[in-house]
Amino acid sequence: MLPDDRPRSIATALALGAASSSCSYAAVALARALYRKGANFTAAMAFEMASTNLVAELSIIMLAFLGWQLTLAEFVGAPIMVALLVLLFRRFLDRELLEEAKAQADRGIAGRMEGHAEMDMSVTEGGSLWQRITSEQGLTAISHYFVMDWASVWLDIAGGLLIAGALAAWVPAEFWQSFFLVDHPLVAKLWGPIVGPLVAVISFVCSVGNIPLAAVLWNGGISFGGVIAFIFADLIILPILNIYRKYYGLKMAGFLFVTFYAAMAGAALVVELIFGALGLVVNRRGIRAPIGEPSH
Repeated sequence: MLPDDRPRSIATALALGAASSSCSYAAVALARALYRKGANFTAAMAFEMASTNLVAELSIIMLAFLGWQLTLAEFVGAPIMVALLVLLFRRFLDRELLEEAKAQADRGIAGRMEGHAEMDMSVTEGGSLWQRITSEQGLTAISHYFVMDWASVWLDIAGGLLIAGALAAWVPAEFWQSFFLVDHPLVAKLWGPIVGPLVAVISFVCSVGNIPLAAVLWNGGISFGGVIAFIFADLIILPILNIYRKYYGLKMAGFLFVTFYAAMAGAALVVELIFGALGLVVNRRGIRAPIGEPSH
């Protein structure tokens, strides 16, 4: 299903990713499992991006914390980000680096959620799709995957709320406004997508857990595109970069960081321009921070 990096394979990867787990660690492990089983590397990375940026769970949390405009921007920007990544891979990913990554991936060095990625409970017998879903084996498989998905994301959600609450309470608004160049609106639109992923890299929060922190950054003054870039960048936080090193080697980890970063920042800037032109850049007022305003 994912034999190459042609549009059909990439579209399939996006669809499969959207139907999978929203946990970044699980997505990274699943992408490696696909690659080891014969999937094209670019398609596997497209699957990985879709697994954390096009899933239903993300839209629910984003609607609650950020509103429908930023939620729509996320789902518009994710395919743009994947398209940019495909172009970058076609231009800069050479066969030698890919062969080194494949050799490293086949060594079987485990990372977080490796068991989740290797678990195969597919039901292939029993009639139609609906009959397989409602069969005893189907219900058992669904329940196991459901529990595994929640087990994989609850820690990120809890961590995201804790970090976001601490930042909202302890970091002065003036710091965020200065850091995000609020007094220079035009420059801030370019600066936001550039700095958003860098903030994400050092936050250690991934998956849907980074949405509460995104709300804090948005209230602090980061640009519309900067919020989107920050959310995209859950796949290049420091712990996951270390997993890339284990899975594919140091060179490929560095290559993934640079290309992912460029695709994330570029897609976020495009989203900023599109939504700005359409008048869909949401007002900061009304965005929910993880903690309430202090009483006076």
